[in-house]
Amino acid sequence: MNMGNKKEPLRKCVVTQEMFPKKQLIRVVRNKEGDVFVDETGKKNGRGAYLSKDPEVIQKAQQSNVLQRHLNTNIDDELYQELLQKVTES
Repeated sequence: MNMGNKKEPLRKCVVTQEMFPKKQLIRVVRNKEGDVFVDETGKKNGRGAYLSKDPEVIQKAQQSNVLQRHLNTNIDDELYQELLQKVTES
């Protein structure tokens, strides 16, 4: 068996509905306790939503409340600020 061509998992951005390799997206998670946070590892337990690493996409997500609908919880503006900060750093 050839292990060299391992397929990279694709995920869909909840704003643009485009499929991207998992590494090109940011994952936001709501865990059982109801905490919502940015998942740097992509492996934390909980309901996840993926966003493109694009400031415009983050702002659209905030305006359209798509994360609130996807994660079934209220999202603080601080989370969007954290997302924007991470996107502009990379």
